[in-house]
Amino acid sequence: MYSLQDKLVVAVASSALFDLTESDRVFREQGEDAYRAHQREREDQVLAPGVAFPFLRRLLSLNGTGDDRPVEVILLSRNDPDTGSRVFHSIEKHGLDIERAVFTKGAPPWRYVESFGASLFLTAHPGDVREALRMGIPAGQVLSSPAQDDRDDPGLRIAFDFDGVLADDASEIVYQKEGLEGFRREEEKKRNLPLDPGPLLRLFRDLGRLQALERARAKADPAYVVRLRIAIATARGAPAHQRVVASLREWGLSVDEAFFLGGVEKSRVLGTFRPHIFFDDQLAHATPASHVLPAVHVPFGVANP
Repeated sequence: MYSLQDKLVVAVASSALFDLTESDRVFREQGEDAYRAHQREREDQVLAPGVAFPFLRRLLSLNGTGDDRPVEVILLSRNDPDTGSRVFHSIEKHGLDIERAVFTKGAPPWRYVESFGASLFLTAHPGDVREALRMGIPAGQVLSSPAQDDRDDPGLRIAFDFDGVLADDASEIVYQKEGLEGFRREEEKKRNLPLDPGPLLRLFRDLGRLQALERARAKADPAYVVRLRIAIATARGAPAHQRVVASLREWGLSVDEAFFLGGVEKSRVLGTFRPHIFFDDQLAHATPASHVLPAVHVPFGVANP
């Protein structure tokens, strides 16, 4: 029996993995029967990569051979097996190591995230993301982003906002109620108190475990290069940055790079770090970032009524 225990599992909808713009248009404008015919007629036509494709391809590349497979990607699709055949054909032609899938024929696929122990569900459908988060399931909506072609880059870089993503939104609630000065007073008073976990902390922990495996490989083989780098990009500045440090210490986690920006536009540093995916709870930050890199909106907490 194949076990997913102790693996980093990511669940992905076909809308996040591939560019389904044309197919979605047919479904919206002409209905299900036309959509079904459209997909059957193009079953052997390979779909173009979507927003999450570069991230997932690199994540899967961290798997070794044999039993050395710490990463698993599961397809969760609103298609049925018939209309989803084109997706699996495209997965095969792109060389993605994805074997497992759930097809729900229009039913919400996020219900199966916990069945596989996934620490993230990615989709282009905002309704599915909001429902998943409401049920405590880690999820994010991929935003439309320009195609990325950096196949010569072997690395995998992931960036997270802090409040409302890795941590809960307790500090954001203070900010919205009491303004910047009230936020600063509260953060100074609680500078050494960690925040409670946010919706994607489980993913963050699993990535840290994966990075530890990468470092163990490098220690055993000096020629091996650790490819995974993790960053935090937050609007916090000093002294509010101390709350981030206190939380990471409490969680027993660390990052490779941290950007405490004090309100400076995040896309400035993210354009240099060049993450293959960036998670933020506020569209005001995620949308500008999506103009230059793959970005994911995590509509959690008070910032997303």
